[in-house]
This record gives sequence, structure tokens and C-alpha cells, in this order.
Amino acid sequence: MTRPRSEGAGTNVTAEEYDRLSRRLRDLEDKEALRALMIRGWRALDRRDWDVWIRCWAPDAVLEFGPWGEIHGREAVRDRVAAESPYPGMQHHILNMAFEVTGDRATGVGYMWFVAVTEPGRTSAPYSMGGPYDWEFVRGPEGWLLSRQRLGVLWTQGEDTVRAFAE
Repeated sequence: MTRPRSEGAGTNVTAEEYDRLSRRLRDLEDKEALRALMIRGWRALDRRDWDVWIRCWAPDAVLEFGPWGEIHGREAVRDRVAAESPYPGMQHHILNMAFEVTGDRATGVGYMWFVAVTEPGRTSAPYSMGGPYDWEFVRGPEGWLLSRQRLGVLWTQGEDTVRAFAE
């Protein structure tokens, strides 16, 4: 069985080539959907739009973060993060994201660079920290959702006068 490459091109691809191309396209689309999920969620996090942010998480999600331990369940994750986000301004940068997709499950890695204004008007002395992200995702009826996030802190800079991440 062959399928046309494009209308009028006069060349054909085999069913095997077509299937391989379809798988590659699906893989790229899934990886882009995962990237978009993370960007949408973390932009909402910085705006404190908890409804948009938490819809990026699966109902049984787990957040692992050193100072906080493990938090289980979407609502518990939302409550903890909302309570621990007292900064007047914050930016979460997600760097070097990479994803691997296997059916309706995916994993991902990246780096966090978090910058926060700790006091109104004190923008010249922000607090920042960075470390590795390790993610697990599941695809459901609503699309891709974050099912587990592990976050480690490798470095900090500045003074966290708010101490939201203190152990």
C-alpha cells in the first residue's frame, strides 16, 4: 500500500514510511503539548492564578520538594503552594526542558530558576534559587497533566526575608 507524498508530486510513500512519519509527528505534537502545559501553568503560578495553575495537575498528583517533603493530591498541592507564595513578585523560569513520551505517559526534566521580590519596592535585591526538575505526566480526557514533580534546590542567592521555603 502506498500513499501520495503530496498532490501532484507523483511520488509515493509506503505504508511503513507513512506510519513512521505519523509516529514522529505525534511524538513532536505530544512534546510541544507538554512544553505548553508547563509554560501555561508556571506563568499562571507567577500571576497567582491558582485555578489555571492547578488544572495542569492530575487529581492524584504528587509534589516532592525538599523543604516541604511530599504533598499528595491536586488540592493539597494547590493549598500548600498558594500558602507558601507570599512574595510581592515572582518569576519561575523553566530551562532546558526535555520530554520522553511512551503512549499515554511521559517523563520530563528541566531546570528551575526562581526569582522573587521579597519586599515591595526592594526590587534591586531579589532572592533567587535554582535546581533540577523531574516530571511525570499522564494523558487523560483533558489532555496531558502533571502527575509528579520532583524539585531540588542546588543554589540560592540573596536573602529570603519571607522564608517561604525554610525547612
